[in-house]
Amino acid sequence: MPYSSFPRVAVINPNHSIACSDGIAAAIAPFRLPGGADFEVLTLAEGPPAIYSWRDWHQVVEPLCRLIGHHPADIYVIACASDPGIEAARASTDRPVLGVFRCAVTAALARAERFGVIALVEASKARHRLALRAIGAERGLAAEVALDVSMETLLDPAAARARLITAARDLVAAGADVVILGCTGMAHHRRAVEDAVGVPVIEPCQAAAAQALSITIPTLMS
Repeated sequence: MPYSSFPRVAVINPNHSIACSDGIAAAIAPFRLPGGADFEVLTLAEGPPAIYSWRDWHQVVEPLCRLIGHHPADIYVIACASDPGIEAARASTDRPVLGVFRCAVTAALARAERFGVIALVEASKARHRLALRAIGAERGLAAEVALDVSMETLLDPAAARARLITAARDLVAAGADVVILGCTGMAHHRRAVEDAVGVPVIEPCQAAAAQALSITIPTLMS
């Protein structure tokens, strides 16, 4: 490989929260396999505290592309469930660029025909619908529920867990057979939510890590 003996996967957190990046790193830790891809979690220093609005979404596009241009990797992962700037990022490199939300939806549809999404804030829903339309998966959405909490609340080990479980139960009641956690700040709640609702719960960074590994396997075997 051009950059290391193993494929390098740059997982980019487009907000500036180190705690969120730590949660992403913990979520993808099981995918750091001996002899496998080298996952590196990067934090976009120029990013906002979280991607709450379209303005935040657009704000990160240029610094995200600059980071990709200056940080060589074999695969890039945009670790925000709004997949901010994915089209621009893909145009700025010849390497694969994965959006964690698109990967999560793909993983959900591999398990069931109908999925639900827990969004960070109400404004996240429009960005999720845009991604669903882009990949032709909008009809699979059973429902989406917004927590309307801050990233700081979400990262607390207990503060938002009851609301996440309630939201997941509402999605199941609406017809979802799989639940997608629609923000990377929710990663450490995945197991508790899944245990509480009894359906598969997909964490987007884990879905993207699995997709990245599937891309690198042919290279490792060649």
